[in-house]
Amino acid sequence: MRYKITIEYDGTNLFGWQKQNEGVSVQYYLEEAIKGFSHQTVDVFGAGRTDAGVHALGQVAHFDLETSMDLFHIREAFNARLRILEAPVSVIDVEETSPDFHARFSATGRGYIYRILNRRAPTVLLQNRVWTVGYPLDVEKMREGAKYLLGHHDFTSFRGAGCQALSPLKTLDKLDIVTNGDEIDFIVEARSFLYHQVRNMVGTLKSVGDGKFAPEDVKTILEAKNRAVAGATAPACGLYLSKVMY
Repeated sequence: MRYKITIEYDGTNLFGWQKQNEGVSVQYYLEEAIKGFSHQTVDVFGAGRTDAGVHALGQVAHFDLETSMDLFHIREAFNARLRILEAPVSVIDVEETSPDFHARFSATGRGYIYRILNRRAPTVLLQNRVWTVGYPLDVEKMREGAKYLLGHHDFTSFRGAGCQALSPLKTLDKLDIVTNGDEIDFIVEARSFLYHQVRNMVGTLKSVGDGKFAPEDVKTILEAKNRAVAGATAPACGLYLSKVMY
């Protein structure tokens, strides 16, 4: 039986999604939890390989078990084992799915949220959950700059070193910038993203907001196809994988 699970996690002290030799990851915790309640050693496949420090509100994964189990009890067993492991991970939903479903390759889109706290005072409650920028950012100019990124483009200028994608061509379906008090949220959706693409776009738009770049410079940066001309990579702590579409 193949199961699809929806997961949230705090990535602050994790080495990202994928299993690593040097530290614990989301994949490691989930596979250990399954082993604990089912006594089966399985591979868990995720929809997105989030980096160290990146969080998730709606990561999706799948795995196979040799025996069928009640969905409610799978979720309860998962979370009981995750508590024992002291994992900053929670399984919020479990579904049975078809044998040909794949969390990564069946996905038709992914959504991310990037959170900036735009205020002088440091945060206590949102530490490691947002990027704190202590000087005013011009949200309207950032929105103007963001329009140049929508659609199908060569995103080489926003591609992180070590990206394994075969092509830099991607289609950005959504890039909304919304405010809530002192918080500025970037809501981003596409079928898939290049390595560090969201964080590099946010870093560049932040430089529009603080006046380093003009909004129209985003078009020039995009067309340059050169990572060196774009803004700095935004910190991992503000990024959340918010949903996966199928």
